[in-house]
Amino acid sequence: MNSTTFEPEDAARQWAAEGGAQAEAGPEANGRRKRENIRLVLIGIFILSAIGAIIWYIDYDRRGQYLEATNDAFIQADTVTISPKIAGYIEHVFVRDNQDVKIGAPLFKIDPLDYQAQASQYQAQIELSRAGADNARAQIGEQRALIQQAEAQLAAARSTADFATAEVARYGPLAASGAETREQLARLRNEASKAVAALTQQKAIVLSARRRLETLASQVAQAHAQERSAKAQWSGASGNVNATLVRASISGRIGDKQARAGQYVQPGARLTTIVPLAQLYVEANFKETQLGLMRVGQPVEIEVDALPGVTLHGHVASLSPGTGAQFSVLPPQNATGNFTKIVQRVPVRIAVDAGPQTRSLLIPGMSVEVRVNTISAKGTKERIEREQANRKRAKR
Repeated sequence: MNSTTFEPEDAARQWAAEGGAQAEAGPEANGRRKRENIRLVLIGIFILSAIGAIIWYIDYDRRGQYLEATNDAFIQADTVTISPKIAGYIEHVFVRDNQDVKIGAPLFKIDPLDYQAQASQYQAQIELSRAGADNARAQIGEQRALIQQAEAQLAAARSTADFATAEVARYGPLAASGAETREQLARLRNEASKAVAALTQQKAIVLSARRRLETLASQVAQAHAQERSAKAQWSGASGNVNATLVRASISGRIGDKQARAGQYVQPGARLTTIVPLAQLYVEANFKETQLGLMRVGQPVEIEVDALPGVTLHGHVASLSPGTGAQFSVLPPQNATGNFTKIVQRVPVRIAVDAGPQTRSLLIPGMSVEVRVNTISAKGTKERIEREQANRKRAKR
């Protein structure tokens, strides 16, 4: 019987042969596994990309296409420049830089001495005019008494003239018949002439007295007119006295304070600015191509550069009636020279719906980015097209 005997050398050769075969098969298997893994990864990426694209399209179709965004937006406030109404030296400054003030709070006081003197002068003119009116009224009372006296004298003169005239008429026939002397008739005629002259004189006295009464009445009216004029001047001077104390016309925060005690200021000079921080808003400058669906009241998302990661909310308050270029100092004149079309921007005011704590962190001039959701105006383009089509059919 034959038997096989394995020597150590044969075992070593067999192990080396089997290991070499496995070594030759290993790289091919690893390569196939790597390629399979890459293919699965690519398939997964493709599937995820397709799902992401579908989700993005659905979101864009339902919401994204109606979002209009711009970073050309800034926080604004309707600031008020505080200026004096009158000229003078600033006597006292009541506020500090960046101080919060309420409406009506005193800010500055101008030396009131000159304006108080003017007010006192006009007050004296008022009293002088009143005294003149009182004096004229007193003279009117006296003149009325003189008129009564003159009228009594006029009545007496008229009675005397009538009596003298009657005597002449009675003695005329008697002198003609010789019953009375002609000398007596001549004497009576002379007395009658004197009585008529005295009557005429007394009438002139009464008329003069009445004219004097009218003159005194006009003096009273003139005194009242002077009093009203002095009152008007006194009112203006008193207003200047009150204007020496400059008060806050709105509530807000003091900014850019330039007033100093002892400084001479002119009317209209800028002393400080009050910023109403409780009435902040955003002014966003949208391209004209973004305004087709924008309406008042649409919701807005606001991201402030100073508050990264925080999204504030607001709503469209109003749209400007013209582009920014139309309200510039030198508006464009496109009818002159060469023309290059440039997309214009329209200012849109956005109200910020935020509480006091949030508003305290916002100041005018900060940069923001806004997104307006215009989905509420969906279908506007279709309605406009139908309207135009209906008008076209109506013209036919």
